Amino acid sequence: MAFKIIASQCTSCSACEAECPNMAISEKRGTFVIDPAKCTECIGHFDKPQCAEVCPVDKTCVVDPAYPRYQAPA
Repeated sequence: MAFKIIASQCTSCSACEAECPNMAISEKRGTFVIDPAKCTECIGHFDKPQCAEVCPVDKTCVVDPAYPRYQAPA
């Protein structure tokens, strides 16, 4: 599943943007958002999703159940 950023909790600190290996995070209207088409949950890059690891606000970067789990290409 792709991750999403809960906009009401985002402090716009930008810590997540630089950590994303897929450049899936960008700023929109003062908060950061994750493009689910680019999010791979950091699979193949890191053991844990980096957006959630570096975010200073707990449970701001969370799994988005609206999208299926990422599958690496065979």
